[in-house]
Amino acid sequence: MNENGRLFSLIDSIKPLNKQRFYKIAEYRLNRLIKPKKSLGRLEEFVKDIVAITEDERPELREKYVCVFAGDHGVVKEGVSLFKQDVTAQMVKNFLGGGAAINAIANSVGANVVVVDTGINADLGPLARNNFINGKIKYGTNNIYEEKAMTYEDAIKSLLKGIEIACIMKENGAGICATGDMGIANTTPSSAITCFYSKKPAILVCGRGTGVSSSVMRKKAYIVEKAIKSNIQNGSDPVDVLAGVGGFEIGAIAGFILGCAVNRMPVVVDGFISTAGALIAINLNPYVLDYMFLGHLSKERGHKTALNLIKGKKPILDLSMRLGEGTGAVIAMKIIETAVNMYNNMLTFDEANVFASKLNR
Repeated sequence: MNENGRLFSLIDSIKPLNKQRFYKIAEYRLNRLIKPKKSLGRLEEFVKDIVAITEDERPELREKYVCVFAGDHGVVKEGVSLFKQDVTAQMVKNFLGGGAAINAIANSVGANVVVVDTGINADLGPLARNNFINGKIKYGTNNIYEEKAMTYEDAIKSLLKGIEIACIMKENGAGICATGDMGIANTTPSSAITCFYSKKPAILVCGRGTGVSSSVMRKKAYIVEKAIKSNIQNGSDPVDVLAGVGGFEIGAIAGFILGCAVNRMPVVVDGFISTAGALIAINLNPYVLDYMFLGHLSKERGHKTALNLIKGKKPILDLSMRLGEGTGAVIAMKIIETAVNMYNNMLTFDEANVFASKLNR
């Protein structure tokens, strides 16, 4: 089977959750815990989703992983970022050294950080260590202002790479995963994907990214609209959308989300870049929604538009963050773990010798 066939075979294997059965199982216990019925709000909803995803009546999320996918973008040549492309590799070195925001936040919630090079314009081979995976497809994407970001074949490779990483995390004992990103100029392709699926004018989606001026935001919007018009030939094919205007780390994030669903692992989606990947994944198989949690609402302008495309889901947090790296998703992941610990460790009314209200029976 070729790569195309292998990808779509895996995607087709994702099935919707049996919510009717497993929500009922979770609700039976939740309603007997020593609290008023539904008094823990969304925490109880998170529990039901985890029980349904894992098909485990008493799930435990023992190991937590955040996978930070990194890649460079040819569109950086157009001056859409305040930072030079070299910063992608420099930041990855910081991730591996443990000194970045994602490391500090992940350490505080007990999550493991894994960095995946999907397309950095530098050779990081000598830096290889336990928390680094070399998944390089190419040394960065093409400039979407001038041509397609990548070939269709490379888009397939990026998706398969993400699925492969999810499988590795499963083998490592992951109970829940989160997505993260690193890539200078990656808000531009993320804006393009969001604009394409939302049909909103680019000027309403393109944000400040690294902190660019209003004039640069307008330039980004022009680039995005031109790229969508020139580079996407078959808009009904999410792989063609990814190839036309996306990025290697965005494709790998999409694949990772799909791979988590294949492996029945819950996955927490981070901010704008990760949500662009989620849009690709959802358009490849809508059932992937059942396995996803939206970590937070980013302050980046286009993120709310992207989230509005994901029906039936709402972000767990709104902390005015816009860093990326997986920082928001990791904090949200701890909240989900807290909900599961509550479900497993609280006593029931019978166990606590407390008289239950009739509404809790």
